[in-house]
Amino acid sequence: MPKFTDTYRVRPGKKLDLTKFDPRDTKPFDGDKDAGRARVAELNRRLEELQEALYAQGRHRLLVVLQAMDAGGKDGTIRTVFDGVNPQGVKVASFKKPTPPELAHDFLWRIHPHTPACGEIVIWNRSHYEDVLIARVHELVDEDCWKKRYDHIRAFETMLADEGTTILKFFLHISKDEQRQRLQERIDDPKKRWKWNPGDLQERRHWDDYQRAYEDALTATSTEKAPWFVVPADRNWYRDLVVSEVIVATLEAMKIELPPGEPGIETLQVT
Repeated sequence: MPKFTDTYRVRPGKKLDLTKFDPRDTKPFDGDKDAGRARVAELNRRLEELQEALYAQGRHRLLVVLQAMDAGGKDGTIRTVFDGVNPQGVKVASFKKPTPPELAHDFLWRIHPHTPACGEIVIWNRSHYEDVLIARVHELVDEDCWKKRYDHIRAFETMLADEGTTILKFFLHISKDEQRQRLQERIDDPKKRWKWNPGDLQERRHWDDYQRAYEDALTATSTEKAPWFVVPADRNWYRDLVVSEVIVATLEAMKIELPPGEPGIETLQVT
């Protein structure tokens, strides 16, 4: 993994302070958007190759978790980073407000069916972490409950990893001012108005509470088997670059190769 992406990894056991991560950071490209986008395109081509081999080999599984404040860029990240991959082997699961049947079960009940099978990459747009974020900020459960959920999450992710799932978790870190601009664009730009949700303004009032909730959640659940990365996300091109670098480096470390085919296949002739 390139060293510059490693700097965004949340170290297990070390208290996270989000103020130490600059949402506008663009190292090592020093703001060179053209060079950054060219690198993203290169990484995308490599990801296509790796994903094809992952699917064909059918042995490994990759789970990508995306979390962010409202307007943090989860959809855009999925669109750009996974552009061109084979849809047979890549799935996206989006987790909205829990339904009554989901609320009638434990908080992980609705999550587990969306874990990747062998040969698959699955991306979670929001995730089980909503239950230690929204549930905490809006006091939907008491403090004792959401604190215990950290243990449950670690145990759940450890189980997935022990069963062969590689887990990468990305917090797309935007500034409060960048969020304001993006939300305003959803009002001003007719092409973006479909994204507008008045509830986003209500959530924005809880900005500081969410920052503390994220700091605690990422501190408690970033492990060697399921690491968190705090991705500078004010600049879309750099956000995509960091996420792509981490995913490609992780897949390359798996030593994935296309299956060789049946013995003697090279001698066959189709008539």
